Amino acid sequence: MWKRALVTLLLGAAAVLPEPVPVPLATPTTPPSSYPNPGRVTGDTGVHDPSVVKRPDGSYLLVHTGDNITIKTSTDRTAWRNAGAVFPGGAPWTTSYTGGSASLWAPDISYRNGRYYLYYSASTFGSRNSAIFLATSATGASGSWTNQGLIVSTTSSSNYNAIDPNLVVDAQGRWWLSFGSFWTGIKLIQLDPATGRRLGTSITGLAQRTGGTTAIEAPFIFRHGSYYYLWASFDACCQGASSTYRIMVGRSTSVTGPYVDRNGVAMTSGGGTQVLAGHGSVHGPGHQAVVPDSDAEVLYYHYYANNGAPLLGINLLGYDNAGWPFVY
Repeated sequence: MWKRALVTLLLGAAAVLPEPVPVPLATPTTPPSSYPNPGRVTGDTGVHDPSVVKRPDGSYLLVHTGDNITIKTSTDRTAWRNAGAVFPGGAPWTTSYTGGSASLWAPDISYRNGRYYLYYSASTFGSRNSAIFLATSATGASGSWTNQGLIVSTTSSSNYNAIDPNLVVDAQGRWWLSFGSFWTGIKLIQLDPATGRRLGTSITGLAQRTGGTTAIEAPFIFRHGSYYYLWASFDACCQGASSTYRIMVGRSTSVTGPYVDRNGVAMTSGGGTQVLAGHGSVHGPGHQAVVPDSDAEVLYYHYYANNGAPLLGINLLGYDNAGWPFVY
């Protein structure tokens, strides 16, 4: 709910591979004694709500919140450059949700069936008049995307919010979309793999905050081993260096849940195990995405510098002996 109003100002204006690939190198099992700093990145690293896919040629394609959705590319996961916008001519089908703004939020990109799928949000600050749309492309390049229409929407009378989408394909090949921000939390709907559009009308609650705050958003479901891990961001985004965003996780043997944290607390009852939080000059890390790569599983996220600018964060993931992820 609270995370996007300042994004355009701060910038100056959900990713996965086909399910999942083996990681050839040994995965660490001992967490570091403190949170590591983000790995080194260079070039155009000002991002908010990043989502990343590794292309068939081995390069990287990143999309993030911005006017008409901003694209960045990299050949090595370190040096990034701007590559235009998804919709350089605008996206007029979204403006009834954005109040006329060109800013589109929280894109989720993946590569499946020989083409790129992009789910993205249209809304305004603090509103449940929100929608998630789908676009597809054969190349992922600026201007190559085709609008595939509305996937799910909410109104002011809804008790959840249709933003922050993330596509996951389960072990049986079924497609699902998690989404949600504040109110009653994170939801899950099923999609038709043939079209990427919604299948049926059922909706499942996956996670919700309790105890006086509803601040949970940015779901990302990733399968590792026999578990599905539900990643989410808790607390306050978009307040520059004062942001309190932090990255949390729970897991389940079923994509539809129930998800529980390390202590067995259900995520529908406020549970969540913290994986990364602010430290030193890294403020409010969140809106995470997990992407398997040739060397490790990689956690992408944004964080705020001391001057309040949102930046790209990248760390690798290990798993302890109980199967819980940590950053290194």
